[in-house]
Amino acid sequence: YGFINTCLKSLVVEKYGEETWEKLRLQAGVQDSFLTFEVYKDEITMKLVDKACKVLGVPADMVLREFGKYFFEFCKRSGYDHMLRTLGGNLYEFIENLDALHSYLSLSYQASLIEMNAPSFRVEKNEDGSMHLHYYSDRRGLCHIVPGIIGAAALDFFNIEISMKIVNQTEEEERTGKKEHIVFLVTQTPLFPCKERNEFSSSSQCLADSEKQIENQLIKEDLEKAKNANGDRGNSVCPVKKSHWKTLRGIITLGKGKLLRGFDPVYPKTLWIDTKTFCNGLPFHMVFDKELKVKQAGVSIQKIVPGLQTMGICLDQYFRIVHPEVPFTISSIQKFINSQFVFQTRREMMPESWKERPMLELRGQMLWMEPLQCMLYLCSPLLRTLHELEERHMHIADIAPHDVTRDLILLNQQRLAEMELSSQLERKKEELRILSKHLEEEKKKTEALLYAMLPQHVANQLKEGKRVEAGEFKECTILFSDVVTFTNICAQCEPIQIVLMLNSMYLRFDRLTTVHDVYKVETIGDAYMVVGGVPVPVPTHAERVANFALGMIMAAKGVQNPVSGNPIQIRVGIHTGPVLAGVVGEKMPRYCLFGDTVNIASRMESHGVPSKIHLSSSAYQCLKYKNFEITERGEIEVKGKGKMHTYFLIRNKSATENEIMGRP
Repeated sequence: YGFINTCLKSLVVEKYGEETWEKLRLQAGVQDSFLTFEVYKDEITMKLVDKACKVLGVPADMVLREFGKYFFEFCKRSGYDHMLRTLGGNLYEFIENLDALHSYLSLSYQASLIEMNAPSFRVEKNEDGSMHLHYYSDRRGLCHIVPGIIGAAALDFFNIEISMKIVNQTEEEERTGKKEHIVFLVTQTPLFPCKERNEFSSSSQCLADSEKQIENQLIKEDLEKAKNANGDRGNSVCPVKKSHWKTLRGIITLGKGKLLRGFDPVYPKTLWIDTKTFCNGLPFHMVFDKELKVKQAGVSIQKIVPGLQTMGICLDQYFRIVHPEVPFTISSIQKFINSQFVFQTRREMMPESWKERPMLELRGQMLWMEPLQCMLYLCSPLLRTLHELEERHMHIADIAPHDVTRDLILLNQQRLAEMELSSQLERKKEELRILSKHLEEEKKKTEALLYAMLPQHVANQLKEGKRVEAGEFKECTILFSDVVTFTNICAQCEPIQIVLMLNSMYLRFDRLTTVHDVYKVETIGDAYMVVGGVPVPVPTHAERVANFALGMIMAAKGVQNPVSGNPIQIRVGIHTGPVLAGVVGEKMPRYCLFGDTVNIASRMESHGVPSKIHLSSSAYQCLKYKNFEITERGEIEVKGKGKMHTYFLIRNKSATENEIMGRP
């Protein structure tokens, strides 16, 4: 179920981070999240465990043991804390009732179409206080989870540390289905000395010592009382030992009425119940002998399985054992006598008119009656909902009034409805998470497009609905470029050829803006405009634009003229000076630069020479001591500006071509 995979994800994220989980799940090829009550293939969990070992560089047994510890805590956090705590008063009882817990949970998880396939546990006490824990599972290779879970439960609930060692690992032959059978030797080490441990455990040695001390004290008090009462007479009195019940009452009253020791039950000499009342009062029970011959059956089970009215028939003719998966023999049943047994009626033995109905399942406990050499099966119908009751043509009246199955069916009907609602909410939550993720991705795309059109801080201000004030920049460097003979090329080519040529050129230029960290202002036709030092002022604006210009000349050689087939030629002009920058327009807002600096930079480009970088005197002043090779052009007549002293930028003496082009 998704609960297991969700726990594994939570463990990885909590201990190793979200990035590790993302890497792990991508390598395993599984989804990011899992629905609690959804059934997933075992292969998904196996893949995650396998990839976790490789990604984290940890052996599989350590990963599984750590997962076992975390799974216990995860179950507690998920609302199963009280349920787990009440399974037993000690570790033996806790393990012994794990199968019963799985049986209960299967009622809830039966909301899905696939039956819960939980592992099974059987525990045996040894004389030295250790235990043998038998673990059965259809899933091979996961046995190392068990020490993690049991160890965490022992420490949390019973304040004891345990060590678990595998003493046997076989393919279980006694159980159908060939389940993996692992036998663990469990040894316990209490964390408290005997004096303190009385509060936490029922250690027989400590209790025996306590009882002995109490009994000795009571005898001593009796002697004192006898001496005081008869001291004047001079008669010697034999001490009278406290009776067993007086001693027991003394023990009970100690410690605020807590019973420190068990009691011996009293049985009547004769069983005061007649056969008819017994079969009516326990309508779902069966008694069978070593040969599986039925000796007795409750009235309701006779009604559902008419063949049981013929006493002496073999039980395995009418039923098969669903859980635990053992052969239908007395010896196998005795071996697993502490487990809950689930029987299912055999379809072929039912009346013809009933064969379309779902088969009835019974769940209960086995009790071996040594004097009679017979087995008593006390059971109830395993029904989860009113719908299942109706499908088997049964009624609430068929179940004894004292049987909690009545309440369980009604309560579970409501619980399943709540779980279905919870499952729907979980699915909707997952759908919303996926939609939110897609929305975030689309948002990033939109922002990337917006940031390509406007500076990021300007775009953010516009998104927030704020007015973007124009800003003055005292010094920046502006570059213009255009394609030589572009008008003639347009006249001789198809429009699509022009578009392809410009796109090829601009893609190269755009990459260079990122390499040299300059801001692309706009493109108009074949004209390309960038600026350094705007919108973020930097002292190296001139060097950045100069390196970008050198890269443009190199990049243009890779773009083909569609008319001649030769590389295109571009003119580049650069000028340094103050500008005013701001956003203009609302429908298609643009970040524009204003001022005479823009005009002069444009004049540098239009009065330039093909495949040359034309510098104004102010740009030259910023670059002359920066390791650039620059040649003087001299005075030229510039339209609208008169005579201007200009220069040509040749190369960067300290940078290679690969560095200029941003290549590795």
